[in-house]
Order: sequence, then C-alpha cells, then structure tokens
Amino acid sequence: MSDTPPESSSKNDVVDFDDPLYLHPSDHSVTTIINFKLLGTENFRVWKISMTRALKARNKQGFIEGTELKDNKNAVKSLKWDRVNAIVCSWILNSLSESIYIGHACSEFALDVWNELCETYYKADGSVVFNIHQQINSLTQGSLSVSDYFNKLDGLWKEFDGLTKCLDCTCEAATHTKNHSKLMKLMQFLSGLDDSYNQIKSHILRMEPLPDVKTAFSIVSKEEPNQKHGNIYVVSNKSQNSSTFAGKITDNKKFKGRNQNLICKNYGIKGHTIEKCYKLIGYPKDFKPKYEFNKSSTGSGTTSHVSESVNASVISSDKSYHHFLTNDHSTKLMSLLHEKEL
Repeated sequence: MSDTPPESSSKNDVVDFDDPLYLHPSDHSVTTIINFKLLGTENFRVWKISMTRALKARNKQGFIEGTELKDNKNAVKSLKWDRVNAIVCSWILNSLSESIYIGHACSEFALDVWNELCETYYKADGSVVFNIHQQINSLTQGSLSVSDYFNKLDGLWKEFDGLTKCLDCTCEAATHTKNHSKLMKLMQFLSGLDDSYNQIKSHILRMEPLPDVKTAFSIVSKEEPNQKHGNIYVVSNKSQNSSTFAGKITDNKKFKGRNQNLICKNYGIKGHTIEKCYKLIGYPKDFKPKYEFNKSSTGSGTTSHVSESVNASVISSDKSYHHFLTNDHSTKLMSLLHEKEL
C-alpha cells in the first residue's frame, strides 16, 4: 500500500492577488498611506478623498464601505480577515491627529472608525458652505506665486462644488449653468491677481470668446517671469540712483565744508588762503602734478625752468584755471625765491 502525500493546503486557503484579503509584503500596520493627518472639520473632505483613494489602490475599500464581510464559516479566511481589518484600522488611525486618535484608539473594526469619523466631521451645513464661499471671494494673490494662488483657489472651488453639487442634467439649461460657473471662476481668478498683472488681465478680458480659467492661468504664468524681472530691475535701478544721488550730496557737502570760507586773495581761488598758496610759497617735495611736461632746460635755477614748472603746476592743481602766470607774477615769484636763498 503506497503512501499518499498529504495536501499542503486547501484551495480555500489560497488568497489570490486580486482578493481583498491579500496582503503585500510592504503592507504593515505602521505604514502611513497618506501624507497628512485629519485635523477636524476643516480638512475632513480632503482627508476622506485621499484615504479612500489610498485604500482603493490597495484593494481594501470594502473594509470601509461595509462590502467586505467576515466569513465565520471558514476559519482560515476568518483569521485572514481579522488581520487585514487590523491593518486597515491602523492605517486610518495613523492618519489622525493626536487629539482625534485618542477617541478611536480602542476601536477594533475599521468600518466603525470610518463611520464615526464621517458622522462627527462630515458636516455639510450652511456654515461650512458659507466659510468656503467667503474664502473664495476674499482670496487674493498677495505674496503667493501665480501657481500657488491658482492651486489654492482651485482647491476651494472643488471643495465648494462637492458640497453644493447638483444632479447631473443633459438639458440646454445645464450647459448655460456650467458656462456661467466657468465665467465666475475666471472673474474670481483675475480679480485676485496682483495689480502688476493689470495689462495682461485687460488682454484676457478682450479675448473673443473668453478663455476658461485654466487657459487664463496658463497665459498669466507665462508672463510671471517677465513681471519678476521687471520688478527687480526697477528696484535695483532705484537703489543705484539713490546711492549715486546720496554720494553726490556727500561729496558736495565735503567740498563746501572744506572750501566755502577759504579764498586765496592772490588769485581768488577757493580752497586755501594766500599764506598757503603753493604758487607763492612753493610746492612740497612730494607734490606730483597730474600732467607731465617736457623740460628742455637742464639748469635747475633758470627762470624758464621755474616758469615751466610753476605753469604746469597751476594747470594740474586747478583745472578751472587754464592760464599761465603773467610777467608780473613771475617777477614777483622770482624775487621771493631770491630773498629766500639770501
């Protein structure tokens, strides 16, 4: 009598990949399947949509919809159901803020947690609709980029439409209502833009037919780099002009403070007195004239050499007086030099 090998498992124990009871190796209870937490009524709708989408991607939406029931007749599948339910329940709890988590930490079933959250925070009453509508009408671009401003406004529109959604209709009136809604969104978007976009707003409003809000956003986005460049240019240009103007004022103050009370009585030149006039008392040894002149004379004490040096110094020391010493001045200067040598 030959031995027959026992079956390793029954067909009922096998969980197919498409079965909601199937768990991927990466499905752990500590996993976070959405990247933000439920704070309360203010973000419940976004949280609910994100959580539902994440559970559908893992084929586990039946645990929050009540369609995936526990099979108590099959012990193996019953245990698998308990395991998957615990993991789904952990995913939901991991997405709650600390204050909300405390009230649901002892819940055992994912469906119970989901229903309690919906009953508590899904309040689509008049106050919620009013608050969203008020945010839409008061929202302006401010310091936001065009993209951030549009995305924030678009999120409010979708949330408002979800709360006030009408029944689907295919009649002609439905088309007019839809077009009116598109027009209102376009006006809201343009009215909230910064005043620097007034020119491009006027261009959009003159278009026939008027574009939808997404097309208008695309047009304005292309203009945004030019607006930034223009603003930077204006600011830098103003700063440069201000600095230049301040520098001129400072230089003028320095010049006036130094020369306004000093006048040379010999030549009437401002900036020094007759006692310190280099043209009369002689130039310091370290004095360097701004202009070089060729000197043909080799004698250091000759009249022609002294005259050339003095005349060159006169020209270099004060550009506003482009004239040479007169004969009387040269004679007087030579007399002073002669007396000094004696």
